[in-house]
Amino acid sequence: MQQRIQFSATINGQKTGPHELPKDLMMIEFLQEYQGLTGTRLGCGQGVCRACTIIVDEPGKGPHTVPACVTGVAWLNGKSLRTIEGAASTDDTGRITASAVQKAFLEHFSFQCGYCTPGFVNSATVLMEQLQARPVDANAVEEAVEAALDKHICRCTGYVRYYHAVRDLILATPGLTTGQRTREVSRHG
Repeated sequence: MQQRIQFSATINGQKTGPHELPKDLMMIEFLQEYQGLTGTRLGCGQGVCRACTIIVDEPGKGPHTVPACVTGVAWLNGKSLRTIEGAASTDDTGRITASAVQKAFLEHFSFQCGYCTPGFVNSATVLMEQLQARPVDANAVEEAVEAALDKHICRCTGYVRYYHAVRDLILATPGLTTGQRTREVSRHG
């Protein structure tokens, strides 16, 4: 008999559960099949391409990302999670406003097919939030962006625009960098 667990979480600010689920159910399946949140994309199914990246918010640890296709619900039980559906905000009138990262990607025409974009948005969002707590030297922005996004695979080869969008957003957002930018170096074109 298949082992089952009682699963509860907070997803995009909304509590869900308890749900009785198979213990080995992957988070991407829960999001898509049980919650109707289909923005998290299944790419490789092995946690390599990062199209399925979601954000985990943990007190004391801060935000970090996990690949939902290889992360079981048992590992995320009781956690606070964010998916791509939680990136934009909605006001009292129902008007949706894209996040700063989403706007930067649109302004830089960062994506082609868009399949990998949710993963890039979530990783860039975590980077921005981490820099709010611990700013990086303005001359180290390229390295910070590369470290945050380097595991992501874009089959349309949109890397340069993703990297430029995040770099430019970080440099334009007060409080994310320290010091003066003294060099203009880009390993991404």
